[in-house]
Formats: sequence, C-alpha cells, structure tokens
Amino acid sequence: MEFLTIAIDEGIATAVINRPPANALSSGLIKEVGQLLDSVENDNDVRVIVLHGDGKFFSAGADIKEFTTVSSGEAFTKLSSSGQDVFERLENFSKPVIAAIHGAALGGGLELAMACHIRFVTERAKLGLPELQLGLIPGFAGTQRLPRYVGVAKAAEMLLTSEPITGVEAVRLGLANQSFSDEELLPKTMEIAKKIAKKSPVAMKAALQMLQFSKDDSFYAGVKAEADSFGEVFVSEDAKEGIQAFIEKREPQFKGK
Repeated sequence: MEFLTIAIDEGIATAVINRPPANALSSGLIKEVGQLLDSVENDNDVRVIVLHGDGKFFSAGADIKEFTTVSSGEAFTKLSSSGQDVFERLENFSKPVIAAIHGAALGGGLELAMACHIRFVTERAKLGLPELQLGLIPGFAGTQRLPRYVGVAKAAEMLLTSEPITGVEAVRLGLANQSFSDEELLPKTMEIAKKIAKKSPVAMKAALQMLQFSKDDSFYAGVKAEADSFGEVFVSEDAKEGIQAFIEKREPQFKGK
C-alpha cells in the first residue's frame, strides 16, 4: 500500500497513515482503508486493528488539492458516498478498530476516527470539523456521527464556529475514550489493544454487532437480537473454553470458533 504501512504482531494489526506532511485524507488513502479491512477480515492472526498517523498528525483533514480536480456536483456526491461506504464498513467491522490520535484529527481525519470503535487521544490533540471555513460541509458522515457523540448543540457549535476541541475536552464530551500524554499515547494504546486481543473473536464480533443495534434500532429490537446472539455465542467453542478456563483458574486460549 502507498499510504498505509501495516505490521501485525501479537494479534494486533497496526496501520500507520504515512502521507506527509499532514496525512491528508485522499480518495487513495480511503481506498487503502477499505483494502486494509479486506486483508484482515478473515485473518485469524488479527484480533484488533490500531490506526494512527506518522509524523505530527493523525490526519489534518481531507486533501483539498484533490477537490480542485473534481468539476461537478455529481462527482463530489460520488466522492462523498464512496468515502461514507468505507467508513460505514469500518464502523460495522467485525474486529475492534482503535484510533490513536495525536496532533490533529480535523475534517476527514476526525470523520475517519469517529468511524473507529475506540478513540484514544493526546491531551493536546485538536479535534474538529472546520469545513464551513472553506464554504463546505463534512462529506464523510461527520454531520451525523458527531452529534451522536457530543450532542446536537455542541456539534452545532463545533461545525458553525469551525473551532476544534482538545483531547481532554473530547474525553469529557464522550468523543474520545481516554487522553494520554504524547509519550504515553502509543504504549497505552497498545497495552489496551493487547488486552482486547486476548478476548474471544466470536464474542467480540457479537458484541460489536449488538453495539450497532443500540445506535440504529429500537431498544426492544436490540434486546431481542442480544438474546439470539447470546444463544449463538454460548454454544461456541470459545465460550466452552472460557467457562472451563474460569473453573480451572487459568487464562483462556480462544481460537475464534
């Protein structure tokens, strides 16, 4: 891949955005995110994905220069829809995806991060959707995901002022999970990713699916789906191993079956 560097170790696929100087989110980079998901979806050696940026930023926004090559509203709609499709797949992916955010996640960079399941940030990171400053609006579902995390009023303020928030405030608002110092971000992220990677892939996939029900369906549809999924997971080999390991007071050895 040209813009993503991928390394797999201890069940974790670490994908590093490498598109200097700002890791701008181009259509090519978005395509590679989709290719990353293709490559690890059925790879039993990968339990968790960690996504972060090389250099000074996670991603400072969309590739504005690329916009100048697009000449029609229909083409922009297609560009937006294709990015939304990849990010929706990311949000619904069967394996946990963690974004480790430093420097800045702005515009398309924040939209990418919001599609991940978990977001860890540095305390001084800047997160925002400044598209209105360019006379534009977010195009990769930013107007839809941001209010779900921070509420409609705060999302309106962030969108209409184009002002970013810090990593510390992002945690307070529920946009990010935890904040760390610049030096701690990656070690802490990997520590948590390793903890997650030890869990049953079968149970993790089911849990992520149920979380999507909590966003998209009624409460009663969600609890019905949870009961069905509980029964399916309960008869898996991983569940039997987990229960037996608990009884024997040892670490379970999950195989994803």
